[in-house]
Amino acid sequence: MDFLIKGGQVVFKDCVKPSDIFVKNGKIEKLGIDLKPEHAEIIDAKGLVIFPGLVDMHVHFRDPGFTYKEDILTGSEAATAGGVTTVACMPNTSPPIDSVKMLEYIKNRSKEAKIRVYQVASITKGLKGTELVDFKDLVLNGAVGFSDDGYPVKNSALLKAAMYYANKLNVPIISHCEDLDIVNDGIINNGIVSQQLGVKGIDRSSEDSVTAREIAISAATNTSIHIAHVSTIGSVELIRDAKRRGVKVTAETCPHYFMLTETELLKMDADYRMNPPLRTEEDKEAIEKAVLDGTIDCIVTDHAPHGAIEKKDFFNAPNGVVGLETSLACVLTELYHKKKLDLPKIAKLMSLNPCKILRIEGGEIKEGAACDLAIVDLNRSWVVDPKKFKSKGKNSAFKDMTLKGKVCKTFCNGKLVFTD
Repeated sequence: MDFLIKGGQVVFKDCVKPSDIFVKNGKIEKLGIDLKPEHAEIIDAKGLVIFPGLVDMHVHFRDPGFTYKEDILTGSEAATAGGVTTVACMPNTSPPIDSVKMLEYIKNRSKEAKIRVYQVASITKGLKGTELVDFKDLVLNGAVGFSDDGYPVKNSALLKAAMYYANKLNVPIISHCEDLDIVNDGIINNGIVSQQLGVKGIDRSSEDSVTAREIAISAATNTSIHIAHVSTIGSVELIRDAKRRGVKVTAETCPHYFMLTETELLKMDADYRMNPPLRTEEDKEAIEKAVLDGTIDCIVTDHAPHGAIEKKDFFNAPNGVVGLETSLACVLTELYHKKKLDLPKIAKLMSLNPCKILRIEGGEIKEGAACDLAIVDLNRSWVVDPKKFKSKGKNSAFKDMTLKGKVCKTFCNGKLVFTD
């Protein structure tokens, strides 16, 4: 189907300006004012803003092994509702994605998805941290990166070898920075709230110490490293200094780390428990500053659905929150409407930079590119109601919050995959 999107404000790489978008055979054929192609369906975008489709490089679709929490199809549906057209799934499934056989399973399942589903493979076999996977074979069969997400690679020599292999193959290592010995069964941030509730806390040093190790190995070997879900002021300072020194480090964070703090845990609601945990006001401010000044390269969700029954027990619930259906609205509410960040920079954080880090196509609106778009009403306010989510997971840390900015339509590869 050929169609013309008319009257919208388009978020380009360096500016926002009015432009029509003519789409032919799934690609952006022409951009310009007052386009009049023949036999094209007209889509009215007057008063709306058109973003490049969002690229979330850190999600958990729980497939295979935990499909009662989420699967590739329901996760993809949730993505479309948030304007996300491309995701990269983490490999901590059951079994883990550590072989070509498991990659083929993901590729076959993803054929029915409405969005592009890429797969990050595990660094070590079985996520056990003892033996490296076959990097070359996995990359040749579609892996876009490697991570033992959920577990740090404890053996530094093994991580160093992994970074060397990934660098040769031009794919990223994505590091879950956490010293499990320091965590020591902690469940929330170590601080005033953990003391008040009488529960074990997770000290910042658990994240900072491993972030420092990853940076040190990257600097010594001149290889790249990507730091996942940054949550502490210490990690921010380490990454900022490393970038200043020319170390090949990139980093991501999630909306909850610059919007919420550990005080949410006083509700004793496990929907506010994730890993790394919500930190202090000081950490929250540091994360926001790092997003604004470019120290942090991209905003992801770490979308981690769990069953409602699993989340009922505050003390024993698994960590994780969902985020695909709220991420853009959170960023617009907290950063755009408060005049901290403009729309091109938001698109860079949520579309272009993830593509660059993963070395994949996409992330911007230009002629010849695939038609991956999110049409957004910047001024529409709405209350987050997890019961209405397309995701199987309802464990949102933003439930009942009023957000400003709503996705109206999402296109992936020229197909309308979501409409509100």
